[in-house]
Amino acid sequence: MTIFNLYHKIIVVISLFMVCGCASQQSNSPQYDTVTVIDNLVIDENAVPIFPKKAALTTDTARRFSIDLPKRCRVDWNNQSVVSVVPEEKIEIVRLSVGDPMPALNVSDYEFKELTVRQALDKLLDGTDISVIEDEDLYEKITGTITSGQLSDAVELMAKMGRVYYSYDAAAGEIHLSHRAKWMIKMPKDETIIMALLDAMHGADMRNLLVNWQDKTVVFEGNYQTEREVAKIISDISSKKYMIAWDIDVYRVYPRTDNPIVWMNLLPAFGDKNVKMSIPGVVGRALVVSPEINTKTLQEFLHQQANVVLISQGTFAIPNGWQSRFDIGQCGKEERLETDLIIGATGTYGNFGGYKKIDAKIVLRTTGGELSSFNIPSSVGDNYVIIGIPTHSFVTTPETLVSPFAELVVFMSPRVISIVDPADVPTNALTPLAGDALRAFLSE
Repeated sequence: MTIFNLYHKIIVVISLFMVCGCASQQSNSPQYDTVTVIDNLVIDENAVPIFPKKAALTTDTARRFSIDLPKRCRVDWNNQSVVSVVPEEKIEIVRLSVGDPMPALNVSDYEFKELTVRQALDKLLDGTDISVIEDEDLYEKITGTITSGQLSDAVELMAKMGRVYYSYDAAAGEIHLSHRAKWMIKMPKDETIIMALLDAMHGADMRNLLVNWQDKTVVFEGNYQTEREVAKIISDISSKKYMIAWDIDVYRVYPRTDNPIVWMNLLPAFGDKNVKMSIPGVVGRALVVSPEINTKTLQEFLHQQANVVLISQGTFAIPNGWQSRFDIGQCGKEERLETDLIIGATGTYGNFGGYKKIDAKIVLRTTGGELSSFNIPSSVGDNYVIIGIPTHSFVTTPETLVSPFAELVVFMSPRVISIVDPADVPTNALTPLAGDALRAFLSE
């Protein structure tokens, strides 16, 4: 080995040590993570997100929670009966928190004039250990005469005259007076009638309803006017022999081409006899169709020309001659343009020009006002198909990605619920009426 080769090898070895040293030095150097600074706050992968303080409000999903929505927003189209019979049941209203029984005292004839209820009772109870407490200010004056009798009857009469409620606390010897009270309604077992009762109470602007679906009761609070309105609703519903219910599907239809749905194709597809009436509205058109056109066959027809999306489904019921409504958004599959659409209905079942008919008025309206309405007389078993309602009716922006030929289609199937004396309920009442049984019912 020459001196030159030896020298060359030494140089290579020294170079390798230097390279390794540099690599080792680089591997031991500190590593710095990339950080983000926002509003003087350092944000990295381990940072905890900071949110602004939120007001103490019920969250949206909790606010929407409702036990009765699954009962309202579901239709079993495979087990639908156009006529059903339910036994008549008593609807009872009971006042709660009435306190202890009044003491068994007799009162003599008593006359009072232009006194508040408290003043009149103080005068009546003078000389007893019973005091009268106003739980709120009561200003209404009463005038009248009490004949001799039981103290409880006298207090009851004077409270009614002043439109106040009383409760007696025996331990304290106090009669408490208030403008408001609490009641419980014992409802029938049929959930359709319960829904109609609740809708009627909501229509009377009663929002503080506590519904127990297990024991079929409703608890509510109110004043004397509330009690009268509820009593009238219960009396009216109890006197009805029929109720009308509608099962509903709401579709948004997107044509597959740049052309609208050709609805005239409905006639050759199903036959002239299966489309009984055509009723134009300010917007759209209502068709009265036979049972041959149902949710299944209608969707099959629409799928030939368009994509069909079910955006809402549900049911609602009214006592004969009443009105109610179905909120699309309440039973909507998700937030959509049509969320604020309401389908209102007024209906009567009975004699219509010599025929047994359901005489209904169907109204479509939004927060912007009425969109369209249709007066629809139909036979039991007929269905409604509302067509030609442009989806652009619900667009609020100057431009949209929704096709100008997209439209809303509403399928409605009315049902009649006959309320009969329990002794007259047929043995086959749980079986949907059809054929001869249905014809016999309609001929009654």
